[in-house]
Amino acid sequence: MIPVNQLKTSLTERETLSKLSRLYCCDKKKAEDHAQRYLHVLDGLESEYGHHDTAALFSASGRTEIGGNHTDHQHGIAIAASVNMDMIAAVSANQSSQMRLKSEGYEPCCVSLDDLDINPAEYGTSISILRGICRAFRDKGASLCGLDLYISSNVPGGSGISSSAAFETLLATVMNELFMGENKADAIEIAKIGQKTENEYFGKPCGLLDQMASSFGGAVRMDFKDPLNPSVKQIEMNPAEAGLALVIVDSGADHADLTDEYAAVPAECISVAKACGYEYLREVPEDLFMDKLPELRKTCSGRALLRAIHFFNENRRAAEEADALEQHDYERFLHLVNESAHSSWEYLQNITPAGEIKEQAVALTIALIRQILGGKGAVRVHGGGFAGTVQAYVPLEMTAEMIEKTEAVLGKGSCHIMAIRPYGGIRVL
Repeated sequence: MIPVNQLKTSLTERETLSKLSRLYCCDKKKAEDHAQRYLHVLDGLESEYGHHDTAALFSASGRTEIGGNHTDHQHGIAIAASVNMDMIAAVSANQSSQMRLKSEGYEPCCVSLDDLDINPAEYGTSISILRGICRAFRDKGASLCGLDLYISSNVPGGSGISSSAAFETLLATVMNELFMGENKADAIEIAKIGQKTENEYFGKPCGLLDQMASSFGGAVRMDFKDPLNPSVKQIEMNPAEAGLALVIVDSGADHADLTDEYAAVPAECISVAKACGYEYLREVPEDLFMDKLPELRKTCSGRALLRAIHFFNENRRAAEEADALEQHDYERFLHLVNESAHSSWEYLQNITPAGEIKEQAVALTIALIRQILGGKGAVRVHGGGFAGTVQAYVPLEMTAEMIEKTEAVLGKGSCHIMAIRPYGGIRVL
């Protein structure tokens, strides 16, 4: 760790501001704002836990899903990218056997290193994630000691930008950097630790896409055909080069309490795969599925069959989107994004919670932006769906108009212009 006074001085220096400009894809003024965020968490660490002589600073990004909506949990292909919204932490050692964590906006939590077993009473809580990450690194041979952590985030919770994956990646990066020495986990392993923790300690079934994007940085094409050893390839993606702004739009509906809706998607996909004699849809020959459709209708729900059709098409589409990006063919890419959007709405059906009539925030947001764009650009559900955010690729000359008209309906601050940042979980300075 570094003396706190030295860290604070470094955050005002030109070299550090240049590094922050690269990390956050921004100009010097915005870099200075980010430097103030790091000074803030250092002050918060002292305010919450008292003076520390030394500390370290960390960052983990939110993510945006680019392609492959709900393909990862069926061992399919997906594209995701880190964005320049992140969760940051100031961390220092304490003289106890406890991990003490304060995240702004939440109650402090504390985990004893003598008790790292799963606690079902903690499902759905931050303390469960902290406990699970600690256990994962102890199992990897880390000699853990007590830490104090103070966390601040500009990744909106429940927004679809995956604050949960950022939180998991941030904690895993802290443990990896401070306790693993020369045996550090790579980005894939850190992502797997986050996923396993969310599944087992937090009690939420999820794929690996969110954690991979937050851990890796940049845009990545992921193939989960072998989920224990996923194929990961970083690809160049810069919408601005094609005259596009990447805009994430908050629909105004929080997706934090929709675990059952999310869990139903992989469960129904798996039910179809098993009816075909396989475990996951990626293993099912599409011709076999079509041949067996008459009998599948007798044992599987209609929604499950539609979700299977979405998977087969979306899995191909994600690979084609990655190819289009690598070839800088954004016209083809936008066409595929719009195809994905319709498939998610019509087949996957992750736009509105089942049975909901009054509140259809994601559907309304997509329809609104389509009206504004008038056939230009693209707009799709973002991530898990049902609530949260949508993703729009907006011609630069239309961006101001699109934001003004969208925010007139959804509220000021609902639109966020994003940049794809080149780093995932990282120790800063």
